[in-house]
Amino acid sequence: MTANVANEPVGVSVAAGLDALVAFVRRHPRLVVLSGAGVSTECGIPDYRDVRGAWKRPPPVQHQHFMTSLATRQRYWARSLIGFRAIEAARPGPAHRALARLEALGHVSAVITQNVDGLHQRAGSKRVIDLHGRAEMVRCMGCDALRMRHDLHAELARCNPDWHGVKAAVGPDGDADLDGLDFSRFRVNDCARCGDGILKPDVVFFGDNVPPSRVAAAFAALQEADALLVVGTSLMVYSGLRFVRQAARDAKPIACLNRGLTRADDLYALKLEAPTGATLEALAASLC
Repeated sequence: MTANVANEPVGVSVAAGLDALVAFVRRHPRLVVLSGAGVSTECGIPDYRDVRGAWKRPPPVQHQHFMTSLATRQRYWARSLIGFRAIEAARPGPAHRALARLEALGHVSAVITQNVDGLHQRAGSKRVIDLHGRAEMVRCMGCDALRMRHDLHAELARCNPDWHGVKAAVGPDGDADLDGLDFSRFRVNDCARCGDGILKPDVVFFGDNVPPSRVAAAFAALQEADALLVVGTSLMVYSGLRFVRQAARDAKPIACLNRGLTRADDLYALKLEAPTGATLEALAASLC
């Protein structure tokens, strides 16, 4: 039976939910965490969806469109040149630090993250599976060469001086709200190594598949775990939802800390709707 604890400003409800979460972790010493955008919003990185799981903004770029349309790549890289600053400037927040502390205390055996910001590792988490890749890297889709994204951005800035000083509201995953501008003159460079390969962030775009090795690593971590803790994700994307469904099939208990609706609300033994960072900090403090 699912025990839902709402995020109403009622101290008893939140306190009861935290007590239940502490008890859940104590009962299941080998915990795998599945994290999403809600873990990083406190770090200044916006998320895609509202508390009902609906898009707050137009959906992100599709893999097929990026690979087949120069206009799509021009729009993507122009927006990224402005918006990626939010990810570059982000530092681990209380949720990341608390999860790293829980790992150090022996309560978390692995973190499977849908985020691409690398903040779990920077906070000190050791066993992190970056399900959707890492945004700070760029991969050539022709020769498979890797380069740092900040290096490519510096190159794009030099090639597109008219874009210096452009300001816009940042979006999720290093995007920016630049609609209404003409991107047709934005210069997009191909791979310098092979000469004509398309450069793409080393992340899984919508419409693409998570590499099988990452999926296998995540399922293996889940298989070893006693229980699953879902944190900061609506699970509207199947790439994360599948692990919750597998845990349910394996009769592994599942707890959730997330504000708003998720696609797996009927599968949780416990759901707590409360601030992510503060709740995880309190959880870690209670387990010391």
